[in-house]
Amino acid sequence: MNSAAGVTVTLCEDGPLLVRGAFSVVTQDGAVIEPGRATVALCRCGASATKPFCDGSHKAIGFRAAGEPDPQS
Repeated sequence: MNSAAGVTVTLCEDGPLLVRGAFSVVTQDGAVIEPGRATVALCRCGASATKPFCDGSHKAIGFRAAGEPDPQS
């Protein structure tokens, strides 16, 4: 699996986006959010109490999302 600059983003079915590698998480104002680890799970469901990071809330709310990109129309 090749990735730009050694970073991979994995879509997890019904769950978060897993980001691995040398990356930065930055707010829209440019402030860096320290992830504290080399792999993080980013929330896709909007219910996490630790946004932008996933806290597992997707399971409790029954979040559904494909693990593959939506097909192009």
